Amino acid sequence: MATVKPFRGLRPPRELVEQVESRPYDVLDSEEARQEAGDNEKSLYHIIKPEIDFPAGTSEYDPRVYDKAAENFRKFQEKGWLVQDDQEHYYLYAQTMQGKTQYGLVVGAWVNDYTEGRIKKHELTRRDKEEDRMKHVRVNNANLEPVFFAYPDNPVLNSLIMRYADTTPEYDFVAPVDGFRHQFWVISDPLDIKTITTEFAKMPSLYIADGHHRSAAAALVGAEKQKQNPHHNGTEEYNYFMAVCFQASQLTILDYNRVVKDLNGLSAQQFLATLKKNFDVEDMGTDIYKPRRLHEFSLYLDSHWYKLTAKAGTYNEGDPIGVLDVDISSRLILQDILHIGDLRSSQRIDFVGGLRGLGELKRRVDSGEMRMALALYPVSMKQIIDIADSGKIMPPKATWFEPKLRSGLVIHKLE
Repeated sequence: MATVKPFRGLRPPRELVEQVESRPYDVLDSEEARQEAGDNEKSLYHIIKPEIDFPAGTSEYDPRVYDKAAENFRKFQEKGWLVQDDQEHYYLYAQTMQGKTQYGLVVGAWVNDYTEGRIKKHELTRRDKEEDRMKHVRVNNANLEPVFFAYPDNPVLNSLIMRYADTTPEYDFVAPVDGFRHQFWVISDPLDIKTITTEFAKMPSLYIADGHHRSAAAALVGAEKQKQNPHHNGTEEYNYFMAVCFQASQLTILDYNRVVKDLNGLSAQQFLATLKKNFDVEDMGTDIYKPRRLHEFSLYLDSHWYKLTAKAGTYNEGDPIGVLDVDISSRLILQDILHIGDLRSSQRIDFVGGLRGLGELKRRVDSGEMRMALALYPVSMKQIIDIADSGKIMPPKATWFEPKLRSGLVIHKLE
């Protein structure tokens, strides 16, 4: 059963929240963070992307950068830009994108639920990225940014959430970059806190939607602290890490598309001819064409859009991995034809989140930067849960969740 607890959040005063909050560390590069922070010394980027306080080109993995994060984190607290709540609370976080609102409960998730598999993952993690986030958690002794979980729909929690949603939020703003609305409530009523804890305890599993590296890092640091403390008793704050948990049915998963630099020595006509072994190929003309259903793909090549439909027998409906369009395209196009093996390390391929639209694929191919683009139909939340429950791992770069969680609305200290 899933174990969660309330915690004493470290938060910006209401009047400062829009100066402090930021995008997550991993959705922008150092220069973008530098530009977004500008001359705003209260921007959380000074803690989560502290390389912006050094000359351009300074590695984000430089030991001085981690030390700067800790220095800035102390500064934010000393100056009152981040203030810790007196009591333990749960929090409610709402995001509105294109008229659709999703509500997440901010909780302390139990480290042991992760290490023992009750918090389920669907992606592999890279050790170097885990280690980077572990260093960041260690040096700050805090979870600066939340991870993104999904849980099975729960009518009791939904009723509680809707009751809070009808009240005035603590924070309410539209983020300047994404244009989405973000709202935040403090859940302080003891009965509501008990209800949340009790309802989560009935759930056999929680599911990582986004933030696999942050989840792994937070759990590993918590496990480290358990071993290092000779008086460990299980009640310490480091036994928990911060997560925002959304009802699975509310989440929006967008397409996660591919752009490729070359055709592995093939001409366009040879490439299209080879595709016909496993796909029905239809020239859709020069207007952008978006896949409309599972097992349908959109190819952009030489100013034309093509509809690719996977033929029967090219995938296994009974295999939660083999039935995925990301697996079909990886096996039958990227590997078999283009000989792109490891999608995580190949320099011949890049990935474009669906929020940018298929126009971004067209732009990158038309510019000459890329040779072709491949658009996929989005993965469903049910597919993710089925894969996580089966203990299998999705192919890389399979999911793109929007909107992204804003950072800096609340922070979880490990002491």
